[in-house]
Amino acid sequence: MKKTVLTFGLVSGAVSSLLMLATLPFLDRIGFDKGLIVGYTTIVLSFLLVFFGIRSYRENVGAGKITFGRAFSVGILITLISCVCYVVTWEIIYFKLAPGFADKYTNYMVEQVRASGGSQQLIEAKLKEMKDLKVMLDNPLINAAITFTEPFPIGLIVTLISAAILRTRSRPKKREEEVGELLRSA
Repeated sequence: MKKTVLTFGLVSGAVSSLLMLATLPFLDRIGFDKGLIVGYTTIVLSFLLVFFGIRSYRENVGAGKITFGRAFSVGILITLISCVCYVVTWEIIYFKLAPGFADKYTNYMVEQVRASGGSQQLIEAKLKEMKDLKVMLDNPLINAAITFTEPFPIGLIVTLISAAILRTRSRPKKREEEVGELLRSA
């Protein structure tokens, strides 16, 4: 199981990391709204490897059979490895490649409140909220924890769906014997 999980987890993590790095230069052009859509789309694309990892395990290790529990285990381990790669990449981006990200995001969020006709009190409340968020994001451990919560729920959903689709149910022996008897008597 280790080889399958590591292979597909690292490939999934590499896909999400590379796509995140590839879209970074375009963030100013596409804006935060579209950036959010692009970001979650890349996360979903990277988690397609969970399905293929479970299928590979089923075919190569399980001889074509896998229980839901084993499929879930394989999928969630692939998801965790991919999420760790995602978090490490974001930490590098946030602290080294785009150190002004939090300030740009703060300006964007405050401008959203202002554009929607928010009162000065709402604008100041949003500004305080964003400053508090920046303080948290400037702590690498809190930043990592927050970042982990972005891809993990999607990976969990993909894992559950993939495990349900790819599981194989073993037929009870009694039913197989009954079918065999019917075929012999016919």
